Order: sequence, then C-alpha cells, then structure tokens
Amino acid sequence: MKITLLSDDAIRYEPTPGPLTIEAATAEMGYSPFHMLASALASCTFSVLHSWATHKKLSADDLSLEVHWRFGDDPHRVSDFDVRFDWPALPADRMERARRVAALCTVHATLMHPPRIDIQATGAVAGGNRQVSDTLSANMHGDPAAAPAAATTPSDSA
Repeated sequence: MKITLLSDDAIRYEPTPGPLTIEAATAEMGYSPFHMLASALASCTFSVLHSWATHKKLSADDLSLEVHWRFGDDPHRVSDFDVRFDWPALPADRMERARRVAALCTVHATLMHPPRIDIQATGAVAGGNRQVSDTLSANMHGDPAAAPAAATTPSDSA
C-alpha cells in the first residue's frame, strides 16, 4: 500500500506491492495527525471494498481512494471528510453498491458516532487534588455542566 500526501488536507491511498509507504510531493510536507486520521479512514474503506470485491470475484487491483478534509471551528476540528474511490475495473452497474459497501467501514462508523474519549493524567495530581482531574475529564466529554466546580491550585494561576 502507498499513501501519498497530496496537500495539507488530502491524501491518496492505493495498492502497491511491498510494505506500506508514505510519500509526499515535497520534503517539507510532514505526515500530520490529520493525514493519519484520513489514512485510517482510507485504509478501512479500502479493506471493506477489497473484501467485498474478493467475495464477488471482482478485481480490486486498480482501486484507489482519495480523502480530503476541511476544518471547522467551535471547537477547531476536522468538520468534513470527502472520500472518493477510483475503480476503473468496477462494472458501472456495481458502482452504487460499492459506495454503500464503503460506508460499512468501521472507522467511518466511528466518526459518524464518536466514541467517548477519557483523558487522564497518570501519576499523582499536584497537591493530591483529585477534583482537578475529574473536572478535566468531564470537560473532555463535552459536558462542562457535568464537571464538578473547578478547583484551583496555586500552580493553576501561574
């Protein structure tokens, strides 16, 4: 497999022999967390389509995907993904079915129904103040109202 970084907001995923490679148009372009997220979506989508093709005895040798994304605010995040597959060998009468199969990707489902994310600091919390950790955890779940009243320590105001 090969992942090509097309830009700061797009990747291409295509089958190639050998190990997974990641390429970029320029040496300055780094593989960002957003490229990684898009790569996970592309890899999962490719796997689902490839599995379906194998079951239906279709060739997926020329299947490739591009994933583009846009950012949104409040909070700053990836707000939209545009996943497109190019599959020249796929018969035209199977295109719509392939699109529906692609939507069965587990990463796609995860992004459509976001998981709960719990972020905790490991080790002792400064001053033994457990409430600070609980406040951060509740705020990370997007429900500030569920968080206990914010506790401050002298280091919080620094």
